[in-house]
Amino acid sequence: MSAPIVWIAVPLVLAVILLWLPDERWITFLGTVISLSLAGLAYWLPPDSAQRLFGLSLRIDSNFAFSGRNISLTAADQVILIIVYGIGAFWFFGTLATGSAKRIIPPGLAIIALLVASLAVQPFLYAALLIEIAVLLSIPMLAEAGQKTGRGLLRFLIYQSFAMPFILFAGFLLSGIEAGPADIALISQAAILLGLGFAFLLSTFPLFTWVPMLASETLPYAVGFIMIIFPTFSLVFGLNFIDRYSWLRDSADLANILRLIGILTLVSAGIWAAFQRQLGRIFAYTAVAETSLSLLAMSLPDRQAGLQIAFYLLVPRALAYGVWTVSITILKRQAPDLKFTSLQGLARKFPLASAGLVLSNLALSGIPLLASFPVRQALWEKLAAQSPSTALWFGLATLGLWAASLRTLAILTMAPEHTLWEVNENWSQRLLIGTGLVGLLFLGLYPQWAQPFLANLPLMFTHLGK
Repeated sequence: MSAPIVWIAVPLVLAVILLWLPDERWITFLGTVISLSLAGLAYWLPPDSAQRLFGLSLRIDSNFAFSGRNISLTAADQVILIIVYGIGAFWFFGTLATGSAKRIIPPGLAIIALLVASLAVQPFLYAALLIEIAVLLSIPMLAEAGQKTGRGLLRFLIYQSFAMPFILFAGFLLSGIEAGPADIALISQAAILLGLGFAFLLSTFPLFTWVPMLASETLPYAVGFIMIIFPTFSLVFGLNFIDRYSWLRDSADLANILRLIGILTLVSAGIWAAFQRQLGRIFAYTAVAETSLSLLAMSLPDRQAGLQIAFYLLVPRALAYGVWTVSITILKRQAPDLKFTSLQGLARKFPLASAGLVLSNLALSGIPLLASFPVRQALWEKLAAQSPSTALWFGLATLGLWAASLRTLAILTMAPEHTLWEVNENWSQRLLIGTGLVGLLFLGLYPQWAQPFLANLPLMFTHLGK
């Protein structure tokens, strides 16, 4: 059997089967088990390796030919397979607390499979088309049944779709000149198109307006899934471009452009987050800021260190997004608009959801002892050594994210003096949020656990990983 069948075709087929199951709990259970099994199989039996089981030798080949195209998942893709299907299992299990299994799990499993295919397909420009199909599949997850389509969802679809023609046309212009710039004018045009395409795809400044709009319109847990999965694969897709073209990889301007776009996106998102009065929009701006951190990491002169920082951010980011969006979803049932005026004092009735909301916000703000702090600190130090002004703006944006966290805490605890404390979360919500908070603390205290695991991720790239 080949790796593309195991990690692409099989989950696509199973996603269709899950769609027809009537029971939400069965969908949650099976979706979690499927995703967890695929992550575990990638760990135990990566492509092009062999293992013995009950006296039999098992092996998964890396290549599969389909319609004249080669689809390949190699041993270098092992870690990314573990991470994305592990995130899928974590997210699907979280539907126990949000009650949205049928809405999230079948399209979510199909989206992960298609985005894995975008890493595997050759020629790699076909990845842009697969990403577009995944965007279209996310519409049922984000659309509210029986309600008019919101502006945020329409902008999400338009902006993500705008990215595809820019990237495809740039790839067409660059075909045949991978080794070096044969035509400077052609290279310049292609670079501009490529930059515009990835600006739309990654929702950088000023093209992230759809993110807060979408987060304030639809189910927060679905938005959280979109904001962890799509930017992750888009960054890997962009790194594949940089790795493929030597003239782009060796360009002296690339790091400056990435640093400028990254810091503009981070500062604008951090400042806007500090002045928001709606929980969904605060989460959205924090998610935009997280994407900008990856761009800043990619701009570092030490590419190996930059790649490791960008990939090290994935695990605490996914954990914090999950805890945050589960908590928001719980509070949304009490205050559907998620505005501060409707949320006053809810910490007395939903203490665990309130704690999950505030602590995950603080974790992504880089507060000491929580998950993102060690990696953000390393990035901040490297930026300070390279450009003190960039480090100063980085600190300003961090203060904005901290301010959003503290304002949220103040509103949630603002209750009359004699209001009694209650715990209204059910057992699944308590289990998920409690486990997530322990994970955020553990990752902050012991960040070194992930080093042997994530250090191999840069090996996905032929040149950048060396």
